[in-house]
Amino acid sequence: MTPSSCSVPGSRRCRKSARDWGDPDWRHTLPAEWRDAVVAPLEFSVHRDYETAACRVLGFDEDGDACYYRHTYLLKSVCSDDGEEFYEAVVYGEEVKGWRLRDGRWLLWRVFHEDGDCHGNRGFYSFSEDFPR
Repeated sequence: MTPSSCSVPGSRRCRKSARDWGDPDWRHTLPAEWRDAVVAPLEFSVHRDYETAACRVLGFDEDGDACYYRHTYLLKSVCSDDGEEFYEAVVYGEEVKGWRLRDGRWLLWRVFHEDGDCHGNRGFYSFSEDFPR
């Protein structure tokens, strides 16, 4: 399914070619030994929700089929150490990237953020037969 441009309250979704986005770093965290095995995206659909610090990017090949997936989100809470000064801290977050391999499987990379860890734990790779979620 390829989303078209539309306006959603509190968010932004648009679809542009890789040239228009200046190549949105879809290779970042992709292991060098797998770069020749993935289908490269030519067009991207980006959806950002500014109220919840969330973003989803879909990349499409020349046939319009999804070949790249990324979502990130951070849930924050207002905290205080002394009851007088307040700050936002990450309570939970997740980043998932997926690249469709030429054999149809997906190579996935996930990293989780928990309890004030703004940089996230160490990410890990896995394979899936299904589109990432």
